[in-house]
Amino acid sequence: MIISVHQPQYIPWLGFFDKIAHSDAFVFLDNVQYKPREFQNRNKIRTKDGWMWLSVPVMSKARGRQIISNVIIDNELDWRKEHLMSLRTSYGRARYFDRYFPFLEGLYSKRWEKLAELNVEIIRYVLKDLSVDTPLYFESGLGIITAKTSRIIDICKALKADRYLSGSGGRDYLDVEKFKSSDIKLIYQDFRHPVYAQQFMKTEENFIPYMSILDLLFNEGPNAREVLKI
Repeated sequence: MIISVHQPQYIPWLGFFDKIAHSDAFVFLDNVQYKPREFQNRNKIRTKDGWMWLSVPVMSKARGRQIISNVIIDNELDWRKEHLMSLRTSYGRARYFDRYFPFLEGLYSKRWEKLAELNVEIIRYVLKDLSVDTPLYFESGLGIITAKTSRIIDICKALKADRYLSGSGGRDYLDVEKFKSSDIKLIYQDFRHPVYAQQFMKTEENFIPYMSILDLLFNEGPNAREVLKI
């Protein structure tokens, strides 16, 4: 059984969904420290001038180090209207805009309080659209109290997994010997970013990778699964 884990990100990139699709179970790391200026509250979309961030403002003043599941969205700012307008401006003429925009209108019509809940809602929707039915779990529901490599190994044990699928960055921090002594095989994701018919792209050299999954969906629609090769 292969499992993978990751913090719940905001409208994640393609590799996030590739990893879930190649796992037998996926665990949201919702009980780890929130890291600002990463991808937990923001991601990139393609624009006519290149790319831009879509960032969800969060409450941080006097809150110290926060656990992801506890991060509260700052709804004093009208970020939902801004995101919806930016997506309409950038993708309004994309081939499959009308297929996905109603979901986004409904999503942003709701006043979200917790960042993790917003992120998971989007991820579940995308997985369903891609016909990926990998079971999803939450670290907070597994009773895990360890950290670093031990945290991953204990998650594997909790779900009776014998293989762990790590992102390529795991080579820099995972303790390989701990996996060996726990009889869990450590494997690494080999995701190669595809080139597809991206909005505003004139030639393949003009393609901008590492955008939010929305970029792929708006441009390729039901062909997205084939583009991802899942």
